[in-house]
Amino acid sequence: MKRVSCLLISVLFGLSFPVLAQEETASQAPSSEETPGYIADELIIYMHAGAGNNFRILGSVTAGAQITLTGKEENNYTQIIDSRNRTAWVESKYISQKPGLRFVIAELNEQLTSAADENSQLKQQLNEAQKTIESLNGKSKAIEDETAQLQQQLAVVKEQLKSQDQDIKIEWFKNGAIVLALGLLFGLLIPKLIGGRSNKMDRWT
Repeated sequence: MKRVSCLLISVLFGLSFPVLAQEETASQAPSSEETPGYIADELIIYMHAGAGNNFRILGSVTAGAQITLTGKEENNYTQIIDSRNRTAWVESKYISQKPGLRFVIAELNEQLTSAADENSQLKQQLNEAQKTIESLNGKSKAIEDETAQLQQQLAVVKEQLKSQDQDIKIEWFKNGAIVLALGLLFGLLIPKLIGGRSNKMDRWT
């Protein structure tokens, strides 16, 4: 009976030794061929200590999570490093080089937020531009009104100058008529005065 027990212990020890050796190999530092990867859009993927489901489960990784591929593949299993820096093996069919829907949706949401922020900034710039245009339109209207007033004042001044010019012409005409009348008057009176004095002198002589 003791011999049977010893034999069973030896067999179990021999079977567990390769498993332990493979687990130690799986926990070694990753190779220099690390590349980014993603877990396919499944529910929960279990991570094993070695390249097979007969190795103990180290934990699970969420579907769509980003991981690091060490470049090691064996028995349709791929060695990965998860976000918690755990080195483990998962079935290769669950590995993808493209981001899952979660990352795509997150990126789209980020782009949407960025577009919304840019749209808000553009709206703000548009509102400021509209305010500037309204201000310039107000200034332009004030300038137009001032120009119209100046034109009206200029028209009034032109009319006043025209009226003054006519008054000056009339005044010159009046003054000329008076001078002409005085000239005629003196032209008629002076000969008579001179002639009257001559007759008196002749009489006295």
